[in-house]
Amino acid sequence: MQTLREFVFLGLANHLPRLRFSDKWRWLLLKAAGFDMQGRSTVYGPVVLRPIGGAAKVHIGKGCFINTEVRFACPKAQIALGERCRIGPRVCFEGAQHSLYLNEKGRRGTTGAPISLGSDVWIGAGAIIMAGVSIGDGAVVAAGAVVSKSVDPFTLVGGVPAKKIKDLKDVL
Repeated sequence: MQTLREFVFLGLANHLPRLRFSDKWRWLLLKAAGFDMQGRSTVYGPVVLRPIGGAAKVHIGKGCFINTEVRFACPKAQIALGERCRIGPRVCFEGAQHSLYLNEKGRRGTTGAPISLGSDVWIGAGAIIMAGVSIGDGAVVAAGAVVSKSVDPFTLVGGVPAKKIKDLKDVL
């Protein structure tokens, strides 16, 4: 039943027109779909969820902004966004990964690890956040970065793989 509810409400949220009114209220439909929404947020659609049935594994803090085509892949682990996070378009949160090695059946097993963002984190367009990554409060991830290791608070990272570019504590 949860999966049907998720399918219906996620579908409705993703088919609302891109109007200021629907962008500000889409979060309610995501909450009805099972996403753990801690308070009002602005969500542009569509939101991609993998797998259907995984909405309860996505936690979104109040005051977040989530741009278009953001993907939450959480078949094996939780994805948590802190308060006031800014997520650019086409950002991927990849909470699962395949093994480098073949198992006894000749297949690559799937593993997963949680992803967590602190408060006031900004993720630039097209960035990919890999399984097991924590991003500290106030950190910034540059557009197009692939983040495979945790990021300290108030740090700017970018590149493939993402590396520290600048300490942001000094600018406060």
